[in-house]
Amino acid sequence: MKAIVVAAALGALLACTAWAPVAVRTAEAADGAGLYAQCAGCHGEDGGKAALGAARPVKGQTADALYGKLKGYADGSYGGSKKAVMAGIAKKLSDEAMRALAAHMASF
Repeated sequence: MKAIVVAAALGALLACTAWAPVAVRTAEAADGAGLYAQCAGCHGEDGGKAALGAARPVKGQTADALYGKLKGYADGSYGGSKKAVMAGIAKKLSDEAMRALAAHMASF
């Protein structure tokens, strides 16, 4: 049973991180909706899905709260036992991209 859970978690990790670019260019950062397109697999089209079955849905959160969480994932100061997935993604986002993404998610 433990092997199945580990395999499922690894599969989810790979599915959520496979899209991540080496770096997000400033021109791309202004498009929060475009950035979120790659997030929808784990977080849902409208942000209402609990990613990896554990995370609080992003839907209903403020832009400031979401930006703070993205920054925290990037610097390692935020996240639970499965934070490695988001940390790997957030570290590749510029500050401008994080702000654009947070603003978009806050619109759900």
